[in-house]
Amino acid sequence: MPRARSASLAITALASCGFAVGTTEFASMSLLPWIADDLGVTNPQAGWAVSAYAIGVVIGAPSITVLTPRMDRKKLLVMCALLFTVGNLLTACAFNLPTLIAARFLTGLPHGVTLGIAAVVAASLVRPEKSGTAIARTALGLSIANIMGVPAATWLGSQFGWKAAYLVVAGIGALTILGLLRLLPSIPPQHSASARTELQSMTRIQVWLPLVAGAVGFGGSFAFYTYITPTMTEVTGISETALPWVLVLYGCGMTMGSLVSGPCLDRSIDKSALAGVSGMAVLLTLISLTAHIWYVVLPLMFLMGTAMSLFTNGLQARLMREASDAPNMSAAMNHAAFNLANAFGAYLGGVVVAAGWGYRAPAAAGVVLAVGGTVILLAAFSVGKRAPRLSEPVAS
Repeated sequence: MPRARSASLAITALASCGFAVGTTEFASMSLLPWIADDLGVTNPQAGWAVSAYAIGVVIGAPSITVLTPRMDRKKLLVMCALLFTVGNLLTACAFNLPTLIAARFLTGLPHGVTLGIAAVVAASLVRPEKSGTAIARTALGLSIANIMGVPAATWLGSQFGWKAAYLVVAGIGALTILGLLRLLPSIPPQHSASARTELQSMTRIQVWLPLVAGAVGFGGSFAFYTYITPTMTEVTGISETALPWVLVLYGCGMTMGSLVSGPCLDRSIDKSALAGVSGMAVLLTLISLTAHIWYVVLPLMFLMGTAMSLFTNGLQARLMREASDAPNMSAAMNHAAFNLANAFGAYLGGVVVAAGWGYRAPAAAGVVLAVGGTVILLAAFSVGKRAPRLSEPVAS
């Protein structure tokens, strides 16, 4: 195990992966109106690019994990960051909707592996009782992306066009590669790592049920977040110039969630995950009812970000606990499940908007999914109590 300072720097490099990935993932949603205008399509049609990215994550997470079980973890992360950077450059070069969809699909391929392996590596760099905090610190990059990266990309999109935003994101990817090369030590895979072991971990119901809970529950968040720009401007009455500050507020909530989830996960992984998804259901209900009242909905946006981080990190830690003999696949598939939620949530949000129900409807649709995720997670807890545990907890 590396010294504390070296481990801290390495975790910082891992968090930079989350910053880069989080910026490109969430910025796509806030940039939708400008993408639609430039390409001559509707907002729901532009939302297909968001779904394409998510589908790339769902396909890339298991595929890359199975193909690289014996690869050094540092080399794998650098390879994923390179693919991410190329994908964003191609996005900036897209000239119509099909080329944009193809570029976003490519960019999404390394997403799940990047964030999943980063969490596994971070946990391996610290003492077992601090692994929850290490996972949360890695996820902090994803949260900070919503404070700095996404608002900056949104501002760039409004001032210089959406393609400029993706060029900057590609630059962030290049800096991430440099950070990984400089700060992350060479990390060989587990001795028992193999494609067969990784695939076998996915046959356990203790792994599958939390993944389904994430896919359903997080879909509620994305149904709303995909259409956050028109919701804030057309329903809440916030100007386009002030929109980046709304995203900053949301990102601050995610950062708070990451900071709080560290000690929470060290105490109880299951309670943390449950608090996150059930909190999302309550908050989406309130947002759908009060979207027209800015001084009510803005604090709710902050809390929504907090609940999302708590749910994300809680599920990540639980999956790594239940499949500690093959954590790479389960950790990567966690993000694949979230992006399946991204694809389905974005699609469902587009359906209710296209049906003429207005921009309150995506949050209302999200309530149903968040409640469903809560029920499935409770079922996972029940099954976990009856089934024999095959691994030791990630955190005590």
